Amino acid sequence: MTIDNECVGCIINQSVKVADAIGADETLKNRLRTTVESMSKDFSFSKTPPEIAADVYEKMSEIADKKDLYDEVKELSTKKALSFIPFLKEKLFTCNDKLLTATKIAVAGNVIDLAAQVEFDLQEELEKIFHTEFSHNDFEAFAKVLQTAKNIVILGDNVGEHIFDYLFIETLQELYPKLTCTYMVRGNPIINDVTCKEAKEAGFEKLCNLVDSGVNTPGFVYERAAKEAQKLFDEADLVISKGMGNYECLSPSHRDNICFLLKVKCNVVANSLGKEVGDIVCKLV
Repeated sequence: MTIDNECVGCIINQSVKVADAIGADETLKNRLRTTVESMSKDFSFSKTPPEIAADVYEKMSEIADKKDLYDEVKELSTKKALSFIPFLKEKLFTCNDKLLTATKIAVAGNVIDLAAQVEFDLQEELEKIFHTEFSHNDFEAFAKVLQTAKNIVILGDNVGEHIFDYLFIETLQELYPKLTCTYMVRGNPIINDVTCKEAKEAGFEKLCNLVDSGVNTPGFVYERAAKEAQKLFDEADLVISKGMGNYECLSPSHRDNICFLLKVKCNVVANSLGKEVGDIVCKLV
């Protein structure tokens, strides 16, 4: 899906979030905002929001002289997510449907999104996620595909959320012992998206096949991906796409059997899905 006018304002506002995250003084804060405002005049409406964001964040990183604009925030997000693990493991141990519970956990983690139009409280989301129905509910079809799948690719999204993805993959491997899982992450720091650095720190290399997608966008842009990542994406029996950025880049896609798991956090994605901001989605295409 390509950007619309509402995306422009959202991307400009992200310069304020970046300035706050790095503790920028007024001079740097104003420079970041005016630069992004100037860039917005030339935004191509034939590109996806993550493609536009990649250019903007590269420029902000250059101005701030900081490779990873959200490094400190990502560390805090990881610590916060880890604090919920005992509670979530208890939920998995006592539930009646492990796959559904693990899938809900994976979606709940998707609220950790620093680029979102609307922000949600993680603790509040975890308290209600297990009693919330998917507004677009292809869960049964998703479960059926998993029964015969031999290899799957999970497209990671945000840091902190990746801790919940770890539990999700652990559960998939427990339920389907012959299943080969690949967790694909961003090629470089972009917003608060997960890269190999955070995934390795969380132990993904020991859990499953960890792959650097090579993309520099906050979403899986197939054309920008490394050849290995493209091959894995094409040959997987099922792709599980986490979050809005991946949805924006893969709607549409050249392949089928993609399951989108996300929390709707902006009007543009809500309109695309025919849903409301705040809804949770399990959509198989």
